[in-house]
Amino acid sequence: PGLLGVILTMTLIMITAIAMTREVERGTMENLLAMPVRPADVMLGKILPYVVVGAMQTVVILLAAHFLFAVPFAGSLWLLLSGVAIFVIANLALGFTFSTIANSQMAAMQLTFFFFMPSLLLSGFMFPFRGMPQWAQVLGEAFPLTHFLRLVRGVMLKDASLQQMQEPLLAMVAFTAIAVAVALLRFRRTLD
Repeated sequence: PGLLGVILTMTLIMITAIAMTREVERGTMENLLAMPVRPADVMLGKILPYVVVGAMQTVVILLAAHFLFAVPFAGSLWLLLSGVAIFVIANLALGFTFSTIANSQMAAMQLTFFFFMPSLLLSGFMFPFRGMPQWAQVLGEAFPLTHFLRLVRGVMLKDASLQQMQEPLLAMVAFTAIAVAVALLRFRRTLD
């Protein structure tokens, strides 16, 4: 189940960061911003297609997990999909933020990997989270993948309820709110 989070993190952050940076490199962003739209509308318009990409990836991964690998699904599909939606938006906002920092597609890719590797190593995907040193656990709590893995494993394997998954959901909502706010602030500064 954790592979869903890893794939979504890697692909969504990278495609958003690279796509937005490419828009700036090609000069099409200036044309878009010359139109009477707010920066938030531009950001939303650029992110929405990738929400669909994330949804399609989720469906393919869940179907493959069930039919090819017989991964059990014990919990609520709606709870899982709610968590996926929050996680997808967090990753897209993070990719958008990276695109405002990077001045080239290569730099955007490097920023993505700079974030992805610690996220992968400290989230509990590769190593048991509670088996890591305390400092690694503290750092791991800062990554949305850590909380998403708890949610996915709890819902899919343990039939966890909304109440039981409240902590990882709230952590992902907080990360998403911060990521969206930072993305908007960085995007506005980039425009100035």
